[in-house]
Amino acid sequence: MSVAWLDWSNPVAIWWGFLLLVSAVNIAALLWLRGRLRGSRGDKPAATWIEPLLLLCAVYVLGCAFRSILPRADVQRIVLFDTWLSSVMVGRSVATVAELCFAAQWAIVLYTLGKVANSDTAKNIAKSIVPIIVVAEIFSWSAVITTNFLGNVLENSLWTITFLLIGIALSRLVPRFRGPAQFAIAAAAAGIAAYVVFMATVDVPMYFGRWQADLASGKDYFGLAAGLHDVATRWIVTHDITQWRDEIAWMSLYFSTAVWGSLGLASFGLVKHLLPRYRVRAPLTRAARRPVAVRVRSS
Repeated sequence: MSVAWLDWSNPVAIWWGFLLLVSAVNIAALLWLRGRLRGSRGDKPAATWIEPLLLLCAVYVLGCAFRSILPRADVQRIVLFDTWLSSVMVGRSVATVAELCFAAQWAIVLYTLGKVANSDTAKNIAKSIVPIIVVAEIFSWSAVITTNFLGNVLENSLWTITFLLIGIALSRLVPRFRGPAQFAIAAAAAGIAAYVVFMATVDVPMYFGRWQADLASGKDYFGLAAGLHDVATRWIVTHDITQWRDEIAWMSLYFSTAVWGSLGLASFGLVKHLLPRYRVRAPLTRAARRPVAVRVRSS
């Protein structure tokens, strides 16, 4: 395996080093968070206690670390290393499991917030998150099997819609809390707004442009059987920045800020018992008193 490309003069090598560094920091943060959560479990036996949000986070963090070590662009079949672990079949499978875990984290946290705040909007949106992302993953697999970027357009559009809904739910929850809880919810809503803008102005248009270019060139797409074989057996090793330039922005953000979001959701287990303390109670309304007629006897 040639490592001649690992040179400071190669932007791809610098980018890959950044991915490795971020992944190491993310794994360290995961281990630290695990220790904090174990310390907060009280008298629960270690053998039987488990924090679902931390488990889901671990899958996501480790899945993203794997994808950072062995980056690949699915439809183009480009990779950095010539190994079967770089195949789209392996990488997309890891990504699918990790992304479903990430979606499940959001569903759990949002539903819990909605339950505490008595918000039907938040609870209903929370219930829709995982089903929508399952459909998005189906479109993703369609894209990588057929090499048709339309699947990526639909996949990332569904992710955008999902987080738009989450942002709406969080915005509805902001006035129902106070103090640190209100600040954290508002910050999450602001971060999601930035994500939605990025997806709507950069990511989805990028895939739409690729799809349109393929249509104009008359590109032939794979069928199911041929596509599955290609996904499992073909990968193109390249360290050329021109091949990776369009992937660097979204991958860098995905393997850093998205993972930090997952770690933040996992830390929800440390503070969720405090939520009722910061819940804004609706003011009690006084029952209107009806006038009572008093009969006065005349003497």
